[in-house]
Amino acid sequence: MRRLLAALLATTAFPALADTLTAESTVTAVTVYPQGAKVTRLVTVTLPSAGSHELLVTDLPADTRAGLMQVAAPEGVSHGAFSLRADRLPPREEPLTAEQQAARAEVERLEAAEREAFAALEQVQARIDAANARAGFLSSFTGGLPDNATPESLQAMAAMIGAETLAAKAEAAAARKDLWPAQKALAEVQEALVKARDALAALPARDGDYTALVMALEAEAPGEAVLTLTHYIDAAGWRPFYEVDLTRKGEAALALDRSVLVTQYTGEDWTGVDLVLSSSRPSEQAWPSTLWPELRSIGPEEPPAAYDSARAAGAAPEMEAVPAAPVTAEAAMEGDTVVYIYPRKVDVASGVEDLRLPLDRVDFAPVVEARAVARWDASAFVMARFVNGDEPVLPGEALLFREGVLVGAASLPLIAPGAETELAFGALDTLRITREMPQRSGGETGILTTSNRQSEEVVIKVENLGAEAWPVRLMDQVPYSEQDDLEIETTAKPVPTETDVDGQRGILAWDFTLQAGEQKTVTLGYTMTWPEGMVLR
Repeated sequence: MRRLLAALLATTAFPALADTLTAESTVTAVTVYPQGAKVTRLVTVTLPSAGSHELLVTDLPADTRAGLMQVAAPEGVSHGAFSLRADRLPPREEPLTAEQQAARAEVERLEAAEREAFAALEQVQARIDAANARAGFLSSFTGGLPDNATPESLQAMAAMIGAETLAAKAEAAAARKDLWPAQKALAEVQEALVKARDALAALPARDGDYTALVMALEAEAPGEAVLTLTHYIDAAGWRPFYEVDLTRKGEAALALDRSVLVTQYTGEDWTGVDLVLSSSRPSEQAWPSTLWPELRSIGPEEPPAAYDSARAAGAAPEMEAVPAAPVTAEAAMEGDTVVYIYPRKVDVASGVEDLRLPLDRVDFAPVVEARAVARWDASAFVMARFVNGDEPVLPGEALLFREGVLVGAASLPLIAPGAETELAFGALDTLRITREMPQRSGGETGILTTSNRQSEEVVIKVENLGAEAWPVRLMDQVPYSEQDDLEIETTAKPVPTETDVDGQRGILAWDFTLQAGEQKTVTLGYTMTWPEGMVLR
């Protein structure tokens, strides 16, 4: 029986145990959203045989989540379950790029030069110390005279001591002459070494905190396979940035230079990636808010409630909690979603704050005018009105230039295709505005009030002190009433071009062209009357 069992075991084929293959990935494409990003990376692995294998990808960022990952395998290879592992990871090699190898070689060369400079400095110092020691010994000689000393022998001994002392001091002086060059050479090498180490540290390097992807593979045949991993991260984002330049030389023109500010803190550098900038917001609310029935009722009048300090402080009333809308892992980049595809490969280092990338330039034909708000401003402001083209302008910061000179900054709202928009381009100091109330008889000002009557009269002057003509829109206001008993009569000379501007009652506007050196005067007044026993509010 045992022989039969052994024969069966020898002739029965069992599935081979899956071997573990280790590989690294390369980030090839990134789609960045206003908050978050989709990262696409390729994994190249050599499958030694057909059958089952376990793949271990050892270079994913630490905050990678398996639930937001997609895997695509080539034909002939299928993948099974996969998970992320953050502990018990195998050691991974740290391959150096050509730039890193050159930088490290420079650091090692300068470290050797520093050692040589230290040795040269020590040799010079040793020469100085030896010469000083000889001179000190000779100068301290106090030995007794020999019994048979003669004047000649004493003279010879003194000459010898003097000559040796002179030689020792000369050697010390010569060594000290070499001391400063040796110190300077050491300082220069140390300075260059600090710069070389900084240059090496500035080169892209992988984060030491990482996670690994463990995946089951099934191969039909041995060979090389390239898998595509797609995952989503939170530590990245982009926002638009604009430079808007207005000119009136020749025909008025407005140029909108668009760029983007990209930030990422994933712990790994993106080198030579295809960059796509999407306006989709997968990390924000994806569902419309919920309306709950609001029940109202009436009842007997109740006495005033006790003082509620929390409500008096502005606390919002409690409401039934609405469940948070789920965040979807996939982003739609079709339909009306705005997507920018950067035309060149891009490097974005981890930890970079607001890497600026230029996009394109859009030109508009604006309508330019000087707007004067006489009630509040002493000068006019340049305004440009234009109609957007076929592509929306996303919300973002903008620097405003007039004739190439920076005049201010603004936050642009979302400008839909075909929408009309107005931007301000700073004060126009050559258009001076005054708003005066003429004196009445008896020294009264332009405001006259009685118990049931109030009137006001102002004189507005706009003067062009510049050398060019400007189209001007002068704006001011008068009060309005929604009560029949409060009557308001308005007088204006000349008659306003537009009343109730933009649907705002009482807002008046005068449109005119003001030539160089010309002055325009507008007189505006109103009278309010109301019944006795009433007060004006």
